[in-house]
Formats: sequence, structure tokens, C-alpha cells
Amino acid sequence: MTAAPEIAAAPGLEQVLAGCVVLITADRRSAELSAALERRGATIRHAPAMRIVPHEKDAELAAVTRALIADPPAIVVATTGIGFRAWIEAADTAGVADELHAVLEQARIIARGPKARGAIQAAGLTADWVAESETSAEILDLLLTEGVAGQRIAIQLHGAGADNLDVELAAAGADVQTLTVYRWGPPVDPQAVQDTVRATAAGEVDAVVFTSAPGAYAWFEAVDREGVTDQVLARFADASLVAAAVGPVTARPLLERGVDPVMPERSRLGALVRALVSHYEHDRTTELMTVAGRLQVRSRAAMLDGHVLRLSPTGLEVLRVLAGRAGDVVSRQELLDALPGCSLDPHAVEVAVARLREAAGQQGPQARQLVQTVVKRGYRLAVQPA
Repeated sequence: MTAAPEIAAAPGLEQVLAGCVVLITADRRSAELSAALERRGATIRHAPAMRIVPHEKDAELAAVTRALIADPPAIVVATTGIGFRAWIEAADTAGVADELHAVLEQARIIARGPKARGAIQAAGLTADWVAESETSAEILDLLLTEGVAGQRIAIQLHGAGADNLDVELAAAGADVQTLTVYRWGPPVDPQAVQDTVRATAAGEVDAVVFTSAPGAYAWFEAVDREGVTDQVLARFADASLVAAAVGPVTARPLLERGVDPVMPERSRLGALVRALVSHYEHDRTTELMTVAGRLQVRSRAAMLDGHVLRLSPTGLEVLRVLAGRAGDVVSRQELLDALPGCSLDPHAVEVAVARLREAAGQQGPQARQLVQTVVKRGYRLAVQPA
């Protein structure tokens, strides 16, 4: 049996996520997100549930942009940062960037959240109002309350459409023009999505990170297609699997499934990483206390008193079963049934326990007492009394 590979520490950063396998479901900025989590010790699996597809009819987007320049809107709604930036870039390619900028300077610009506001500011413009909830519903409520009859409104659509914002405003008497800058498409690697969904259901993933609502919906659709919905939801429910969402809009598909995600106060990738790290920092303070220190068993490794134990898959599974009993005795037969493979030799349990003790003993003499033998009954984890 081969010991698990040693997890290298990033200089200056505590390896809070050591042993954690984190699944990233996002396409855009996934490398940045992966690097930030890896610096905290996480092992990354990457399988975007969908991808961003640029608008295929650039001529149509240019034509709509020119129409807005010729007949300027009173209100412009920016729904996403990436979409607004892409619109400005498309106008530049079409040679009408200056004209569009002049039109936007005269319009009332409404941003659907901080990301859209950031893109507006990057273009040298100012958002007149920001929907802090990042929902189209908040924008709709504002505009309908103020009244939009007879006003020309331009809406930059996000990948999933306009959430009926265009329909509702048109019904209220507005002259609505929509701009499709990008849309969501199928994943680049459907097999990777399928494999990681099954791995998540099987307990091989500790956390799943979501950065968009369409991506979250697509991931759960993949879960449903693979027939592992009950297993995945059960893991979320017992906290063996953690969901992390970048903001309230992204969290909505999870909440609809009864999953309560880790979520930062500000919808930023950096804040999302900090929120997930903070969750595991807190998790470590509430884990099982043993005679050798605090123990946390994760999908790929175990942490004992802040150190990663070098365990084979067999040793890790033995420790997982013992930790699940929290100090109660586990019979040799139960441990044998839990071992990877299909061994029927009771001696395999003795070997696995011996190697587990050896690995734990590298953390100090006290750690050698982590697993205790109960004569004629089995083994137990040496936990500290409450």
C-alpha cells in the first residue's frame, strides 16, 4: 500500500484546507480561484458545469448598439460585469466606442450588483443606482415604483436572459431594447462533470464552489441525470459536504434544494475563498478531541493536532470509521467490511491498524495511543472526555 502524497505547505499561509478536495464548477476565473484555494492546502478538481459562449451574431450586437446611439436610452441596465465589459469591447471593435460612451454618460445607469458597478467604473462611467441584492427583481421594483411609461430603456442581458425584466418593463409602457452579449452553453467536458458528480456522491469531494446561479442549476441537473441526488443532498445535510456560493443570487439554486451554503458578505472571489477558509477554521475547533489533539477526517487526508497524517487509503478509511463512532468500540469485522477492496482476511485489519498507529505516532508519543485495542471486541478511538 502506498502512503498518500505529502501535501506541500505554501509559505506564510496556514494549511487550513489541507486534505480537502474542492470541486470548482466555474469556467471563468477558475485558475485564480484554484490558485487561492491551493495556497491554503486544498486539492482542486475542476469541472465547469457550463461555459460562457460569446454572442455569435456580432453584426447584430453592433447594429443594436448603433441604434441606441442614434436613439439614446434614458436608462441603461447593466446586469453583469463581464457582459458590460464585453459590450464596451464590442463597440470598440465596431468603431463606435466613443459614441457609445457619450450616450452612456447622458443616461441613467443602473447596475445589478457590485460586479456590474465595477465594470461601469472601469469604463470611466458612474452607476447612478446599484441593486445590492444583485437581483433583477430589485431593479424592477425601483423602476415600476418610479414609473417608466414612455421611457427608452436598454438592458444588457446576462447569460440566462433578463429574468422577465424586459417583459415587465415593456408591459408598464417602456420602450425596451435588449442586448445579448453572451449566453450560457453546455460544458466543454461533459465527462468531467459526470465523473466529479459521481465522485461527490461517493464522498471523494469535501466542498463544491459555485460562482453563478446558472452554473449551480446546471450542476444540480447533472446530479439528477446521474441519479445521485439523494446521496449528494444527504452529504450536504450531514455536513460531510460543504457548498460555497459567491453571493445570494448564486446561492438561490442551492437554497431551493435545501442546501445552506457558505457565503461571503461581499460577492467577490477573494471573499468567497476567505469564507470557505473561515468555515474550516471554525470546523477544526469543533471536531473530535482525542488524546493526541483535535482530529478531522477529510476525503483525502486526516488532520491531527494541525498536522496532516500520512495515511494509505486503507488507513484513512479505518480512521474514518473509528472517528465516526467517537470513542465507541468498532468490531474487527466492521473494520474489515469497510476496508477498500474485498479482503476476507481478518489479519488485514490488524495490519491497517498497526500502520495507522505508526503514522499517528510520527506526531509524538501521545499520538501512538490514538487507536486502542479492546480485547476480544475490537478497536476504539482514544477520545478525550467532554
